[in-house]
Amino acid sequence: MTTVGTLLRGWREQRRISQLELALRADSSARHISFIETGRSRPSQPMVLRLAEQLEVPVRDRNALLVAAGYAPAYPETPLHDPAMDPLRTGLERLLTAYEPYPALVMNGTYDVMAANRGIAALVAVVADHLLRPPMNAMRLTLHPEGLAPHILNLGEWRAHLLERMERQIALRASGHLRALYEEVAAYSVPAPEPDEAAEAGPGTALPFALPMRIAHGGQLLSFISTATTFNTPMDVTVSELAVETFLPADPATAKALQQDLARNPRPSGLGGIAS
Repeated sequence: MTTVGTLLRGWREQRRISQLELALRADSSARHISFIETGRSRPSQPMVLRLAEQLEVPVRDRNALLVAAGYAPAYPETPLHDPAMDPLRTGLERLLTAYEPYPALVMNGTYDVMAANRGIAALVAVVADHLLRPPMNAMRLTLHPEGLAPHILNLGEWRAHLLERMERQIALRASGHLRALYEEVAAYSVPAPEPDEAAEAGPGTALPFALPMRIAHGGQLLSFISTATTFNTPMDVTVSELAVETFLPADPATAKALQQDLARNPRPSGLGGIAS
């Protein structure tokens, strides 16, 4: 059986923090931290939570620490379809709608798409049907050879960015599901863009402040900068793992193309509202 001390030591070593440094951060002593890690002392519930906070342990794993120490989980995990989540769902759906015509979506901690707006629906119209079946996954949609990958003109750069992002998350979270997803998408073959499309993505198109995703769409070259937003001080496991991914047009031509596309096709999203 894994003890709370073993788990805490694992998180501390992963964060590359000494017992003394952790003790100073948590207003404790290196001796007490050592006793906890070796099982000679059982930490109180507040101490477990304080150490977890200083080690930046994800909310889901804080519950695991508490259970290992003999306490009840402190953070609920409420399904998104629960009535208690109505204000959250409504707020997220309004946010996605307000962001149109620019693409935006909501993902959980393993990149499953929980909701998306019409901007995303337009982009994924070229994706194979099997990738659009629930649960859709943003990494599969982007990197699968039958997904957006053949249409992304700077796929090498964008793929490297996404894989590095997943690696950072894996380093921060003990998630076997996330690790399996990483190994799956990293093994996908990498389709080469058409020669004329590759020429369009040549020198001089990079932005000096952020890596854009350049994608061929409807005979046009669209360029996006992505941002990811998470909740501040979440008190629920589900909420702690949600992220809103938005795609800003990186140039005036992209902004104009998206406005025109929405005006021509005022369709409801094929992806729709918050999933359960």
